[in-house]
Amino acid sequence: MSSIPAAVPAPPSGDEPRRGRPGYDQRQVLDIAVAAFIEHGYDATSMGVLAARLGLSKSAIYHHFPSKGDLLRLALDEALTALEGVLTAPEALQGRAADRLAFVLRGAVIVLVNNISYVTLLLRVHGNTDVERDALARRRAFDRSVTALVVEARDEGSVRSDIDPRIVTRLLFGMINSLVEWYRPGGPENTEKLADDILAVALDGLRTPTADRAG
Repeated sequence: MSSIPAAVPAPPSGDEPRRGRPGYDQRQVLDIAVAAFIEHGYDATSMGVLAARLGLSKSAIYHHFPSKGDLLRLALDEALTALEGVLTAPEALQGRAADRLAFVLRGAVIVLVNNISYVTLLLRVHGNTDVERDALARRRAFDRSVTALVVEARDEGSVRSDIDPRIVTRLLFGMINSLVEWYRPGGPENTEKLADDILAVALDGLRTPTADRAG
């Protein structure tokens, strides 16, 4: 079985998640904050909005997180750490470039499905704060790594050489990232089958005739 990361635990703020006075733990507060950021936008979501949604005072939220920016940082780090974990898995580091590319794309689909709220938030940041700019820099680094895989697959003759690898990466992740707009957890789509279908559509048009015959 491949070692694609599943849902990544929330990054700890201490040794263990702390409980607030009403019984929320850090993860619950973070999940609710992420939902609010997606619904209202990060800039428009004040600590007062979060307090009302949680049924807490603002001081009770500060028991878990020093600031709204800290909430955003932890949420974005969760999505990015999961995606970066795909790139460092053994299957992404050895073997034919085409197989490694397929593994990374499959892993990105599974990470998105398993962390859909957090990845949705990542895809909606605009770089208005230092936290967002840092997240965007990590996301661009991820994209560059995928583009390098596309170049390797092209050079080994597995994928077409007449399309700019940077455009290929944008198109591939345009398809994968569109899941946040229509995929609903708990629906009829099996995650593995969903990944299979996306890979079939994404990669069939990239393969060279020689690669098709070899497969």
